Amino acid sequence: MPLVKPITPHLWFDTQAREAAAFYCGVFPDSRIASVVRLRGTPSGDCDVVNFVLHGQPFMAISAGPYFTFNPSISFMVRFDPRTPGSRERLEATWAALTDGGTALMPLDAYPFSPYYGWAQDRYGLSWQLITVDPAAPPRPAIVPVLMFTGEAYGKAEEAGAFYREVFGDAEAGEMARYPEGMPHDRAGTVTYSDFRLGPTWFGAMDSGYPHGFGFNEAVSFLVHCRDQDEIDRYWVRLSAVPEAEQCGWCKDRFGVSWQISPVVLDALMTSGDAAVVDRVTRAFLGMKKLDVAAIEAAGRGEGPA
Repeated sequence: MPLVKPITPHLWFDTQAREAAAFYCGVFPDSRIASVVRLRGTPSGDCDVVNFVLHGQPFMAISAGPYFTFNPSISFMVRFDPRTPGSRERLEATWAALTDGGTALMPLDAYPFSPYYGWAQDRYGLSWQLITVDPAAPPRPAIVPVLMFTGEAYGKAEEAGAFYREVFGDAEAGEMARYPEGMPHDRAGTVTYSDFRLGPTWFGAMDSGYPHGFGFNEAVSFLVHCRDQDEIDRYWVRLSAVPEAEQCGWCKDRFGVSWQISPVVLDALMTSGDAAVVDRVTRAFLGMKKLDVAAIEAAGRGEGPA
């Protein structure tokens, strides 16, 4: 069954979710903040949750304390089509904004895979790849989340892509490029870059054998919107591979990537504008591991435990 909504990248900040969302909306076109909700009484205290759209791609962000730190194992690739007038200037302006207070991980330059490309870590630590694409390449969204399999997950990009396509069903494989023999850190045949579609959402995946010293963590997770309890149960049993990571609808898969498996009714209740409903529903889901749709709906109605 097709996903009811796109898979949504979820960004964990210490205190800066609202600030960062506003900054990103000022950097990218076709962007807006859709909602801001205050969660009260969480283990991290009062938390802001921000729903926003960047260049047509939905995102969520939360200010929930200094527990997780962004790193380049998950980045966001921003694609620029050279056939579009002013694309190079827009790429350079985007680069200037993202590196203001940030860091250039790969300088903006010509590379064998792109005539103009750079990899940056912005002022909040989030990673972005800006790329001028080949006009003959298959069409993709303007922003694509990219998973880099390194450390213990090195060499598993191809396996992960196949696994995710199987889990989500409405999916397809896209590009696949492999490392040749003789690379200093990477085994021949591992993935230089690949991509795949899960429902309406495209992902990139790559391997890196360089000893980076980082890997996937909960700073970036992916929110799967589910119609009902059956859909939640189905994704949970396939994606949750680390029992100790299960909390409030969050789980971690066998590659270390974090997911949130959540019913669409939860989003509706949390963005209802009714503070009492938000507080009741928050108290209800804070004690859950896998989310219980019936209990969340009851909390929304004011039924169940106080």
